[in-house]
Formats: sequence, structure tokens, C-alpha cells
Amino acid sequence: MIPDYQSLMLPVLQSADSEAVQTKDVIAKLAEKFGLSVDESADLLPSGKQKTFDNRVHWAKTYLKQAGLLSYPKRSFFIATEEGRRVLAEAPDRIDNKFLERYDAFQEFKSRKGSSSGAANAPTKGPKETDATPDEILRTAHSQINSALAADLLERVRTASPQFFENLIVDLLLAMGYGGTSEDAARALGQSGDNGVDGVIDQDPLGVDQIYVQAKRYAEGNNIGAGDIRDFFGALSLKKAQKGIFFTTSAFSSSATQTAKDLGMRIVLIDGNQLTKLMIRYNIGCRLEETVHLKKVDDEFFEGE
Repeated sequence: MIPDYQSLMLPVLQSADSEAVQTKDVIAKLAEKFGLSVDESADLLPSGKQKTFDNRVHWAKTYLKQAGLLSYPKRSFFIATEEGRRVLAEAPDRIDNKFLERYDAFQEFKSRKGSSSGAANAPTKGPKETDATPDEILRTAHSQINSALAADLLERVRTASPQFFENLIVDLLLAMGYGGTSEDAARALGQSGDNGVDGVIDQDPLGVDQIYVQAKRYAEGNNIGAGDIRDFFGALSLKKAQKGIFFTTSAFSSSATQTAKDLGMRIVLIDGNQLTKLMIRYNIGCRLEETVHLKKVDDEFFEGE
């Protein structure tokens, strides 16, 4: 029997107790530990694009990460944090969502609004009894998945290189329709004396109008201040530019937001949460896994029968 994702939380954390481990290796070892049959190991989600057991290991890993018990030192690897090792030293019988709720970071993660639906809980074996209608449950689950995806994307972007982040922003703007189809519509300028600007993108296919970009890959809590906005304004003035977009993986202080409003130039501010929403919407750093069509009876079709 394939274990549910909460039953996998403790084994996943134990697998990364002493050193960074690769996710695919952990999946293989846990499949052996739980005695999965060949058919169970090969069982696919309804989308047919991912194995069920792999998916549940990833959910367990995501939740442990959001609670602060795991960290991602590099791509495809994870390791227990100091708090994670402290938890393991207590030899708990089980780690599940209720256990993780003791952590403020996990509570904050659950309360994020991917849309109007609410808490971000991973899917369990089946929907619990609730007053919600089936379509409400479906929409809530969709929001929960997107909330976890956004958190994972933001963490990965924060640990990427500055050059990767700058190129990501350019890719995002192109996906949003800036620059038309020109191969030179967007350019990363961070490598060669950018004078305070990280990129430039043509707003139209002919390159008549351009938008300049600043990209700050900061950790959570290291917010952008008013001084950063004034520096960006100065850089735009040197280039005689009228429009700029300031991206950050953290957030903007209230003084930074007010400064952007007070300046005569059009400067748009995109923080980490807005960035991940745009990445999901335009499939940057993520891909479509499955499409579910929600249908209902067409009452007009049956009228007059």
C-alpha cells in the first residue's frame, strides 16, 4: 500500500539528518523501506505525468520545508535544518500537519491566499466531510496546490544566481507579451556596467519604447527601502527612461512604496508574492501538469421540453 504524504514526513526528514541528499535517491530508498511492489512504485497520478509515491514524497518535503525543518542547499537536494535535527533528537513517533502547526512559519504558509479560497493544505487520500460543495472543494484544492507551488518557486529563485534571476525576469516579461517576437526584444545588462539597471525590454515589437528593469534577489525579511527606489529613479533618469519595473524576491517597505508613488516617473513594484503569481500564470519555472474541466448542466438546453 502506498503511504499517504503525512506518513512520509518523518522518514523524509530522517533521510536528510546528517547530510544533503538527492530527492530521487530518497524516493528509491523509501520505496524499498515501505516495501512497495513494482506496480505500486509505478502507479501514476490521474494526469499520467508523475508517479503517486513520488508526488507524496514531494508533498512531505514541501511541508517540512515550509515549517523550517528542511532546507534546499542546491537543486534537487535537501537537508535537515538545525531545528529539524533537534526534532529528530526527540525521536517523535510521527510528524504530520498537526505536529507542524507548532511552527509560526507553517501557520503563515497555511494562511496564505493563493486566491479567495483559503488555507494551503496538501491533498489527502480523499476529501473530508464538509459543508462545502464538490466544486468549492475542487477550487480550494487548486488554490492549495498553487500556494505550495508559489512558495517552492520563490525559495528556488532566492537560491539561484543573480544572473539567473535577471534572465528569469526577462523571460517572464517576454512571456507576458512585451517585445513582440523580436529576438533582441529583451537584454540582460547586469554583466556589463549597467549603471543601476539590470535589464531592458522593448515594450513594442519595433523597439520604439523601452522599459528598464531592476532585479534584487533578496532573502525574506531583507526588504527594499526608499533608498533603493531613489537609486533606480536616478539610473532611469540617466538613461532618459520614463518607465521602470523593480522586481524583488523579498518585499518593499512602506517608505519604498510611498517613494515610488511620489516620484514623477512611472515605476512598478513587484514583490516576491506577486512575482510567483506571475510565474505560475505565464508558466515560467513551472509547467502544466493536468487540466480539469468543470462542467454543469445547461438549463437552457432543457427549457421548453
